[in-house]
Amino acid sequence: MVDVIVAGGGPAGLSAALFTAKNDLETLVFDTDETWMHKAHLFNYLGIESMDGSEFMDVSRAQVEDFGVERNQGEEVTAVAETDDGFTVETDEGEYEADYVVLATGADRSLAEDLGCETTDEGIVDVGVEMETSVPDAYATGAMVRAEEWQAVIAAGDGAAAALNILSKEKGEHYHDFDVPADAE
Repeated sequence: MVDVIVAGGGPAGLSAALFTAKNDLETLVFDTDETWMHKAHLFNYLGIESMDGSEFMDVSRAQVEDFGVERNQGEEVTAVAETDDGFTVETDEGEYEADYVVLATGADRSLAEDLGCETTDEGIVDVGVEMETSVPDAYATGAMVRAEEWQAVIAAGDGAAAALNILSKEKGEHYHDFDVPADAE
């Protein structure tokens, strides 16, 4: 059993994985590489002057791997079920267990629907600012929680919000992930 499974390897999923792994939660990402980022060119993403979306994905994947995230590239999540101890995630290649699950499958809301997550009248997955769904310890991020407000920087922020909420639950207090130089005042 791992601490966190992330279904989806776009900006939302990788952002969630980065924060959880960086803070010592064993994190597994399933990435089918179907992200819309391959059609994008970033020039309005904070901190990036200009970058091709596919290059951004390569850099992002390398960054999460540097923090110890295990990525199952090309392995698609076919089902997610709640268990007494967390969640079971199924793929064509096997079954995995986790304490938390982050759904980051873009506009594809089928896993969230199958898990029993509540939706709004617009058909989007209903979450609060912490990105937690109506199913405790299941999070939804990115395009599945927004009606036509699809932007890479928003998706990455949603993933970070989900991860910080998971970390707050694990630590038993509000957790903030701020890195500062050792000699900062």
